[in-house]
Amino acid sequence: MTKTRVLAALVMIPFAIAGILLLPTQWLLVAAALVFLVALWEWFKLAEVDDTLARTVLLVANLLLMVLLVWASRDSSGFSPVLFQLVILVGTVWWLFALLWLRFPRFASDHETWARMFKLAAGTLSVVPAWCALGLIHVQDADPTGVADIRQGHVWLLAALAIVWAADSGAYFAGRHFGGKLVRRKLAPNISPNKTWEGVLGGLFAGVGVGLLLASFAGLTVAQVPAMAGLAAVTVLASVVGDLFESLLKRHVGAKDSSNLIPGHGGVLDRLDGVFAALPVFALGKDLLGL
Repeated sequence: MTKTRVLAALVMIPFAIAGILLLPTQWLLVAAALVFLVALWEWFKLAEVDDTLARTVLLVANLLLMVLLVWASRDSSGFSPVLFQLVILVGTVWWLFALLWLRFPRFASDHETWARMFKLAAGTLSVVPAWCALGLIHVQDADPTGVADIRQGHVWLLAALAIVWAADSGAYFAGRHFGGKLVRRKLAPNISPNKTWEGVLGGLFAGVGVGLLLASFAGLTVAQVPAMAGLAAVTVLASVVGDLFESLLKRHVGAKDSSNLIPGHGGVLDRLDGVFAALPVFALGKDLLGL
């Protein structure tokens, strides 16, 4: 990692952690929507929507979709999670289709209108379910026993994001030091030639370890450790799919980064590609496993 990259991370991560732990869910959703929509703006660029007005209209449409989801989720008790859960399920299914898309990297690689429509739909299916998952994880009630004075959902969300952050760092260092030495075949040479299976393994170890550590602060019991380890591993693999999918979009248009907004990191989308895939998978898995 370059010095600039490390310094930028040291600035961003404390703000992210503070927002997750200190903000109420409604304000965190507002802040997350702003950041996610910046990433979506960059996604539109990779989808070759060059006209500023067209990109603005598309962005506003996605913002209105988020607002509509919140409005439609209101009930007599204050909030009903059903609609958010449905969107999260749709988002998780989309990432399974994205995995198939990666298997055929030339699909929608030309510059025709039909290809652009696929990529625009993919943008909404990536960003909106991730935003819903972020809110649904974070809104979880505090410890009902009153023993802990922290909100469990806040820590669970931090665990979900930390899994992705740790996996990214673990993959970087493992790939740099062991890449190509254990497994001769690259992970996806036609999409991202620098990614290796050693990097994936390094990311898995780091992501699962950090996930288990932070989940313990959210009330994880000993009996739940195997389920949490499995969920963390699947979350890491989902983040790899998200990372590869953005790499595929960039390869289609010959771009190195989604933008140059963040020094040493590229664009916001470059930092959130794995998060977009990981959050719906984590939220759905957490619900199904009863964590």
